[in-house]
Order: sequence, then structure tokens, then C-alpha cells
Amino acid sequence: MKVVRVDLGERSYPVYIGGDIARLGEVAGQFDLGEKVLIISSSPVASLCGKKVKDALESAAFQVSLARVPDGEKYKTLSQAAKLYEECAEKKLDRNSTILALGGGVIGDLAGFVASTYARGINFTYVPTTLLAQVDASIGGKVGVDLPEGKNLVGSFYQPRFVYMDLRLLTTLPRIQIREGLAEIIKYGIIEDQDLFLHLEQNLEEIQTLSLDSLRYVITRCVQIKAAVVQEDEREKRGKRQVLNFGHTIGHAVESATGYGRYSHGQAVAVGMIGAARIANKMGFFRKALLTRLENLVMRADLPTRVEGVNEGKVWDALHLDKKIREKQLCFVLPRRIGEVFLTDKVPLALVREAIKELGVEK
Repeated sequence: MKVVRVDLGERSYPVYIGGDIARLGEVAGQFDLGEKVLIISSSPVASLCGKKVKDALESAAFQVSLARVPDGEKYKTLSQAAKLYEECAEKKLDRNSTILALGGGVIGDLAGFVASTYARGINFTYVPTTLLAQVDASIGGKVGVDLPEGKNLVGSFYQPRFVYMDLRLLTTLPRIQIREGLAEIIKYGIIEDQDLFLHLEQNLEEIQTLSLDSLRYVITRCVQIKAAVVQEDEREKRGKRQVLNFGHTIGHAVESATGYGRYSHGQAVAVGMIGAARIANKMGFFRKALLTRLENLVMRADLPTRVEGVNEGKVWDALHLDKKIREKQLCFVLPRRIGEVFLTDKVPLALVREAIKELGVEK
């Protein structure tokens, strides 16, 4: 089992990669988590491994209960959070108790938000069960819920006590969930590590077979990259952490414009990365050959490079709700080359419109 430490002073925590769910209680027992643990999970994940997690924690003398929430981004809402607050109160959780998120990014965001706000903040731990959550969502402490007007508009920064990853859980995922994670892994190669990008180009098919050795390498590298970025800029005050949003500006707009239903997060981010790369290319930064390499890798990962039936006006409205806006200027993370990106609010709007049209967005 590999351990990557996220160093944030008193909020530091370890990320355990490649552990066995059966040993979760052993690890949890090393932390001061109180007596009561509430597992928050989606119904499908709870059915798959909820009992294993509960048994592991109970073996370490925790009093454990399980709250199931409906599956899907559309349930990452304030109303769902309110139901979970009631669950916490019914189970008599106090400030020393712990909420454990068991699931993907949606569950992590929702459970973490509840943990950060119930009783003014209780312990939070995370057992991510999807590739997307393991390489990205579980690291860094961003938690929150969506509003009809946009994604993650209500939230906070709230670091977990620890993150625990059993890679064998990934073998239970449908192929679409693996594609979700691959989008974020490709993102890490573009923003920070050309060697990782080259590794993906050379070994993508082996990774897609869910070889544990291949998964362990790419997941560990992604966690290391994200940990380093978060350590430098935990709350997105210095601009460094915003590089993690590569592909997310247009990606979130596509999700919002389609009601968070037609395109999954990973699919939207894939399209968003292509859009950002096209903008960079038009501005003279990202050579055409590099754009082609990115498009080819995205397609090999069975992810889209274009969208269909997406309204330009709705995308434009969603872009202007983006949290990275500076003084009413759209702010983009753009690639300079593979392994290096930069943040800018100097993108001509005409280029943005041109790029999103090339992605298939319609009037």
C-alpha cells in the first residue's frame, strides 16, 4: 500500500493507495474519529460494498450507521443535504463523530459538505470508489452542492482526515465510469507531467484492462500532482490551484447547459480540454501537432471531442457564472505545451465563440 501525504499544516492527511477494504477499520482506528461513524453512500455502491465497509469499521469498535442517497449528480443539492442533516441528528452525531463518504465524486462533494456544516464541522473521511474520485475528487478538500443556476455554487474547503483507496473496487465499475477517470488522468498529463501523458499514449489499453500495477502507477502519480498543487494553493488564492480546472470551464458550461444529464462530468471535461486546447492553438500557444495528440488520446479513451444538440446561448450563460471570472472577464486555463498550462483572462471572446462552435455547439 502506497501512502501520499497532503501537507497542509494542522489539516494535513494521508492518502492510502491500494489498501484492502477489510483493513479500513485498522487504519481508521489510528485516528481520533469519535465513537460514531455515518457512512454516506449512493444506493448502488452501498449495495456493493456498504456492508464490507461497515463490518471493517465495526471490527475497530466504531458505532456505524449507513445513509443511502439516490444515485446521480442531480441529487447533489441543498435539499438532499438537509435530509442528511436530519439523519445526522437522528443518529445523535456530535462534534467528535465522523462522516465517511463511500462513493464517487458526487457522494464525496455532498457528504463532505454535510460534514463541513453539521454541528459547525465534524470529522470527514473518504473511501472513493470510482477512478475519477480516486485520481481527483477525493484530494484537496473541495466540497459542495449544485444550484439550478450552476455547479458547485454552494460549498467550502474542508479537508478529510484521511483518504483510503481499494483499487480492486474499480474492477466492479461499468466501462463508462473508467472513461470518466481517464479524462482527469489525461488532464494531469497536460497540466503538469509530459511523462505521464506519454505513458498514457503508450499504455492506455493496458490501463483500460484495469491492471492493478498500471492503475497504481497512474493513480499515485495523479495524487502526487494534485497534492503538490493543493499544498501550494489550498484555497485557490494564488492561482496555482486553478490549473486543476483545465477543461472544466467549458466542461462545466456544457454540463449546465444540458441539465447535468446528457453529458457526464468526464465527457464534459474531455470536450472542455479540447475546447481550451483549440483556444490556445488559435492564440499561438499550443501547436497543431500537440492538439492532434490530445484529440487522439481522448478518442482512444472513448471520450468525446465534440458535443451534439447543445445550445450556444445556454453555454454562454453558464460560462459567465464560472467561479474563475475576474472583473467580468472569462478566465481560462490554457495549455502552452504538454505538461505546462497557464491562467489567463485575456482571451478574445470571438475566439471563445469560435472554439465552442468547433466543438459542435449550436445556435
